[in-house]
Amino acid sequence: MTADPDLVVEALADVSAIGPYFAISTDPGHEDDLTWRPLSELASGTGALRARIIDFERRLGTGESRVAASILFQGLAARLWSPVVGAVTAHGLVPVAAGTHLRWRPVATGPLPLWTPRTAGWATVRDERPGTEGRVAALLYRAVVTELLEPLVQAVQSVTKIAPSLLWGNAASALAGTLRTLPAARPDLGPSAARLVHEVLQLGVLAGTGELAEPAPGHHFFTRVSCCLYYRVPGGGMCDDCALLDPAARDGQWARAVRHAGGTW
Repeated sequence: MTADPDLVVEALADVSAIGPYFAISTDPGHEDDLTWRPLSELASGTGALRARIIDFERRLGTGESRVAASILFQGLAARLWSPVVGAVTAHGLVPVAAGTHLRWRPVATGPLPLWTPRTAGWATVRDERPGTEGRVAALLYRAVVTELLEPLVQAVQSVTKIAPSLLWGNAASALAGTLRTLPAARPDLGPSAARLVHEVLQLGVLAGTGELAEPAPGHHFFTRVSCCLYYRVPGGGMCDDCALLDPAARDGQWARAVRHAGGTW
């Protein structure tokens, strides 16, 4: 069912308050601002995407375009997953045809700014009946993976040689990463977000990309079967979900993260 635009604006403002990765502006003042460009531009034309990858090569200090492309894609995936997971979990809202109405604006550093017009389509998907989690997960998968990330994956591969399994591992890692930020800001949403993310990770191209674990109550971590190549960045290293990381070292990283968050390991 199509959601009331006024309720969508309120919901997105609430979700945006969680943090910069969750923010989507609905400011009507941006309507005629040509610096806001269609998100679909990154996937439909390789010029804008190639420019972003080259910029990441420079910023990361790497001469490998596939490394820059991988890190860029993971950041974009996190930027797209976060507000949608937040909107679904907190308000039962999912975007419809987001690729046609989401806009982005280039920035030197930080998360990519996103904007959507107040009249853009969002649907109400909340259903509290038992057994409906799979339906909501499928709608979330379609909104983010099918409509947004699949075209981006194809575009990235047209710019640089990179394995699709690596990119989908990045997408899964970015999705799991929402469980490191959303519950910290909104503990009331933690359990429902964890159930939703678990369901989505079983679907389509995300299935088999890794395993979600909860080594301490309320603290979720992901172990992927691929590597994002961050270790090839000068001064970089292995992320705590990397397939190349020694299990003992991973446990140590997870334990430090749990204690830093105030939990008990």
